Amino acid sequence: MHALPFVIALASGAILAPALLRALSEGGHRRPNYRDRLLPFPFGVLILAAALLALIPLMLVQQLTSTALFHAETLPIVVYALGVLALGLLDDTLAPEPSLEAQAKAPQRGWRGHGAALLRGELSTGALKAAGSLGLALLAMSYLGLSNGRWLLAAGVLVLATNVFNLLDLRPGRSMKALVLLGVGLTAGSGEMRPLWALGLFAAPALVAGVYDLRERAMLGDTGANLLGALAGLWLVLTLSGTGQLVALGLLAAITVYGELRSISGFVERTPGLRELDSWGRPS
Repeated sequence: MHALPFVIALASGAILAPALLRALSEGGHRRPNYRDRLLPFPFGVLILAAALLALIPLMLVQQLTSTALFHAETLPIVVYALGVLALGLLDDTLAPEPSLEAQAKAPQRGWRGHGAALLRGELSTGALKAAGSLGLALLAMSYLGLSNGRWLLAAGVLVLATNVFNLLDLRPGRSMKALVLLGVGLTAGSGEMRPLWALGLFAAPALVAGVYDLRERAMLGDTGANLLGALAGLWLVLTLSGTGQLVALGLLAAITVYGELRSISGFVERTPGLRELDSWGRPS
């Protein structure tokens, strides 16, 4: 029965996706992607809509049949996932699209760019998103009854994973593929399906949104990319031991630093295997 939230949320996402796609297009909510194609944006809102819609039948079943459908970790998952999704939506809604001239003079790239914006006295939704993610991570992990060291470690993993998936979201489907590969690796390594079912309410519609993103029918925006990063971080925390989380923290920090200094897309393009995996599934 613990798989039911995943199944219901998946169906909810598949049913809502076409209507949401039309609503975004007809409402003029579109942005150019890396190939300058105007696409509905931010399609990450599908994850929120599908998860909330799925709660109706799920809560009815749970209450009327006295069956526990949700894992104990559901509360911290909901706190962090919904909070990060809201921060991403805020960024998608309020962050200005700078002109090419403005980008050349003051590039808003990564944490360095957001820090520079703050020093100029500008509102940086990216900096707000980073600070807000840290607050949410500290709050969410406080519900797991961890020691102070493990609590701080888990919060660090969440924040860095959220940021890394934001850095990855520069090509269609890249973030979704990274989440799927991470999930497969963690599940195969631990032999545990529990983390997947615990994340199912959000992970299932995230897969639906990711397919639309991969096929270049919509763009996730920070709304969706942040949520995928949140799911990745939560999956790591719910699966790995303290030592495993330390290793994950180091790898995530290394990717973050590389993304600040170099181009992740350039690295992918130069690396055989990664290049083919990255392009798989996209329309030619």
